[in-house]
Amino acid sequence: MEQALALARLGRYTTMPNPRVGCILVKNGRVIGRGWHEIAGEGHAEVVALADAKRTVEGATAYVTLEPCSHFGKTPPCCDLLIESGVAAVVIAMTDPNPDVSGEGVKRLEDAGITVINGVLEESARQLNQGFIKRMETGLPHVRCKMAMSLDGRTSMASGESQWITGSDAREKVQQLRAESCAIVTGIGSILRDDSSLTVRIEQFGKLEPGVNRDSLIARQPLRVVVDSNLRIPLDAKVLSQPGKTIIATSVRSIDKEEELKRRWGVECVFLPDESGRVDLERLLRWLAEMQCNEVLVEAGSTLAGGFLENNLIDEFTLFMAPSLMGCTAKGLFDLPLESLSDRIQLQIKNIYAVGKDWCIEALPAC
Repeated sequence: MEQALALARLGRYTTMPNPRVGCILVKNGRVIGRGWHEIAGEGHAEVVALADAKRTVEGATAYVTLEPCSHFGKTPPCCDLLIESGVAAVVIAMTDPNPDVSGEGVKRLEDAGITVINGVLEESARQLNQGFIKRMETGLPHVRCKMAMSLDGRTSMASGESQWITGSDAREKVQQLRAESCAIVTGIGSILRDDSSLTVRIEQFGKLEPGVNRDSLIARQPLRVVVDSNLRIPLDAKVLSQPGKTIIATSVRSIDKEEELKRRWGVECVFLPDESGRVDLERLLRWLAEMQCNEVLVEAGSTLAGGFLENNLIDEFTLFMAPSLMGCTAKGLFDLPLESLSDRIQLQIKNIYAVGKDWCIEALPAC
C-alpha cells in the first residue's frame, strides 16, 4: 500500500477535480502492474495498472488507495474492470467519500466473491486527498493560507513593499503549493500593490520527481480568484491576461466594467456580498466547491488573510519565515480585532523545516 500511495502522489498536481489514486497489482509475491490516476477524464489508477500488468492478473491482489468507483462517469466503473480481470482480493486504504460510490464499490466486489480488506494506511490516504474528502463531506474546499514573514512577524513595509522577504528556495516551494491547488485566492490590495500574476511558473518549480508529467503540469493553471469588494481591479492587471481562468469575487455591481472584463479577458465577476457590503468569504468557498475545487491556496495580505482566519475558514497554515527583522512600523501577518491575551488564536505546529536560508512552519488550528 505504501507503494500505491507513492504512485498516487505523482498525480497531486494534475488530477483535479478527481482524487489522487494509486494502484499496485501483486501476484505470487511479485508486483506485476502499477498505475496512478494522472488527469481527470483519463484512465483511473486501476485501469492503468491492469494495462501495465506483465502477466495474467487472475488470482492477483490489487492494492488501491481509494475504494474503486462503481458508477459511470467519464470512464467505466473500476470495480467492474477488477471483477472482469479475475483478481482474488482487493486491499483498499479508505472508502470513497463521494456519495456516488461510498461503499458501493466494496459491496460489488464482495458480491462477486472477491476478498476485500479496507482501512490499510487510511490516515495516509486521507491526508493525500484531504481537499477532495472535505468537499465531499462538507461542501467546502480545504483551505491553506500561505504567508511570508520576517523573524519579527512582518509581511511588508509600511509602504507596502514586500518583494522579496524570503529567498528563491521558499519561492520555489510556493510554486509547488500553487500547482497542488485548484484555486488561488488573493485580495485586490495585493493586486494593486504587487500586480501579481498568480500563475504556476515551471521555470521556478525546481526539479520534478520521476513520474510527474511536465507537459501536464505546464498545461494546468489553477483558477485565480481576486476578492475585490468594490470592483477596483485595473483592466490592465497582469492577473487578468494569464493562461487559465480568472474570477473576480465582488459585492458591488458595475455592468459596464463587468462587460468590459468579460469582453477583453473572458473574466467572470461573481456577486457574493455579505451584510456589511464585503465579499462573503464562506459563500465564496462554497461557490468554489461547487466549481469542484478541492484545495484552495490563500495568498493575500493581512486584511483578507485575517478575514479568513477570523471566520474560521483556514484549515492549514504554511508560514515562511526569513532570518531578518523589518521593524515595528512594518505590517503584521493578520488583521485581527483581538483585545486581550485570552482572545489569542492557538495553533498546533505540525512541522518546521529549513527551506534554503528560510524556515517553513506548517501549522493547524488548535482543536
